[in-house]
Amino acid sequence: MKLRVALFKRLRLRESWVIFFILGFVMMNYPFIQIFNKPYRIFSIPLLYLYFVGGWALSIVVIFLFTRAIDQPEDEQDEGDHR
Repeated sequence: MKLRVALFKRLRLRESWVIFFILGFVMMNYPFIQIFNKPYRIFSIPLLYLYFVGGWALSIVVIFLFTRAIDQPEDEQDEGDHR
């Protein structure tokens, strides 16, 4: 329970939003795309496609966590710490 509250409290910070945006932008550019653009296949699916689908799924999970963090009300204990 404490971990959940700490995670949601951290995700409310604007810096977290910026860090995840920059990380997503970097992960979809040249160096990383070149790393995964190999002729290997996993379960007959090219590695680059799996990288894109995995990154897309991960970004959906991160956005879900951000929206859950915004919807969470502030705890009374947290407000007492800021005084």
